[in-house]
Amino acid sequence: MVTCKVVVEEPLGLHLRPAGMFCEICLRYESEIQIRKGHHTANAKSVLGVLAARVQQGDEIEIICEGTDEKEALNALVAAVQGGFGVESVEMEHDREV
Repeated sequence: MVTCKVVVEEPLGLHLRPAGMFCEICLRYESEIQIRKGHHTANAKSVLGVLAARVQQGDEIEIICEGTDEKEALNALVAAVQGGFGVESVEMEHDREV
């Protein structure tokens, strides 16, 4: 089992789009993956589970991975959270098209 604590900088927290992107990344891996915020632990492969954690901007979450590809999964998820799920680059591209 590997874990890492990260602070969510996404302005709206883990709302539907980033929660979906987070789960999509989780589903690429065989490991069991959970997120913990305070005393609440959720299945990170479930969008509803991630949304139920009610993660807001500035919240610290712990990503917990256990399985054959746990290190790869953890690295990908930490990178996604720290990189803002690429939302900023998507918004910039949209602004250029308008």
